[in-house]
Amino acid sequence: MQAQCSVQGATIRGVEAVPVSVEVSVGTGMPGFSIVGMPDAAIQEARERVRAAVKACGFRMPADKVVVNLAPGSLKKSGSGFDLPIALGILAATRQIDASLIEGSLCVGELSLEGELRAVKGMLAFELCARNQGLSLVCAQPEDGLIELEGLVCRTAASLSSFRRGSFGVPVTQVRHDTAAVLDFSDVSGHEAAKRALQVAAAGGHGVLMMGPPGSGKTMLASRLPSILPPLTESEKVETALVHSVAGEDIGPILAGKRPFRKPHHSASMAGLVGGGTPPRPGEISLATGGVLFLDEFPEFKPSVLQAIRQPIESGRIAVTRAEGSVVFPARFMLVAASNPCPCGYFGDTGERCSCTAAQIRTYQGRIGGPLMDRIDIHIDVWRASFDMVLGGGAGTASEVLRKGVMEAREFASWRKEQNRGMPAERSIIAACSLEEDDEEFLKDMAALHRMSGRGIVKTLSIARTIADMDGREKVGRAQVCEALGLRLRDGIGAV
Repeated sequence: MQAQCSVQGATIRGVEAVPVSVEVSVGTGMPGFSIVGMPDAAIQEARERVRAAVKACGFRMPADKVVVNLAPGSLKKSGSGFDLPIALGILAATRQIDASLIEGSLCVGELSLEGELRAVKGMLAFELCARNQGLSLVCAQPEDGLIELEGLVCRTAASLSSFRRGSFGVPVTQVRHDTAAVLDFSDVSGHEAAKRALQVAAAGGHGVLMMGPPGSGKTMLASRLPSILPPLTESEKVETALVHSVAGEDIGPILAGKRPFRKPHHSASMAGLVGGGTPPRPGEISLATGGVLFLDEFPEFKPSVLQAIRQPIESGRIAVTRAEGSVVFPARFMLVAASNPCPCGYFGDTGERCSCTAAQIRTYQGRIGGPLMDRIDIHIDVWRASFDMVLGGGAGTASEVLRKGVMEAREFASWRKEQNRGMPAERSIIAACSLEEDDEEFLKDMAALHRMSGRGIVKTLSIARTIADMDGREKVGRAQVCEALGLRLRDGIGAV
């Protein structure tokens, strides 16, 4: 006599949960428990967890042949979240629980040997999958709560025993707010030019490279950049929280509207920065989606790792290809990089003498690579503050003042972006600037003088357009072009 049951589960692929049908067959044959359908090691180990959990909760583990098929068979499955649907499929097939309790539900959860149900990584992805499939969600109660999604019914269970009597709990939603202290630009004395550059970057979402000697304040400035960025919108919250949920990161600050600030060490591997592994997991550039990716000691990163972020900077996504296929991760981040100008760090500094040769300086700066440098919009020099500036300079410009300018610029730019919707990015920027003929000739001369690439010219126009937005101007004038050139061209510490 063959008994069968099908339970809906899901597996994480990239940052999405993909539906998987867990088909259970209990019948005659040589006793055994096998799982097929391209399961990973964690799913294969579910056999022992399910056996122990079923017995611990007072159910009977069938002595017949048990076969679990994870469909579709061509999709690689991973994760311990299949414990619950496999156990429920066995219990429903042997009529130890009422199958109607799990009908129309997506079930996900890990089982302990005592039968307790545990939440798994990526609960937001499973919630979205259940809603998109028109199913309810049956899972464990995560410690930090579930995210309330419109149109989704969630039921929580404490253990496998809950399914004997159908006693489900009401899910507790995520209510945690970020309580970390917010760093403010008022803590940084001086550096008004650098603050202005970062304000322009925040207003237009431009990448920034800060170059200067050790102790000049590059990290202090970068760490305060999130304080002048606008809060995440509702759609940005879901996208950003989804990436962090899959990675097992805290999503409380994101739900509070705080943009992420990621600062990986320069020893980070390719997989750690851009994503990878088996199964592929999001890297730092994806975890920085909607926020800031800060790469300190920029030239110290492996050149191959640095070049891997060139394409995501422009496309806002990263495709990780493995033998079983490709997965796409979001990578809409604002890049902020900091670098010393030379190996010893003091090239161009008036207080310390540089001990590096010209060849060593060129080699050090060349580690970044010209193509990547060309993709970073703003290049600024950050000089060390004097003794009087540190102790007697008083408070600098506060984040609230800078943030107000950022918000006004973004609001002013909203009408223009809507007007140019559908145009290619480069043409949209050129059309939005509306340069007068003499200003266009001026930019042409400067581009020829500094041997600017086509991308560099467009980047300069993009910065100028952002400055015009901050000034409330519909057209870009000579003053905005000059300031943009000053933020774009390297002629200070970084120039060898």
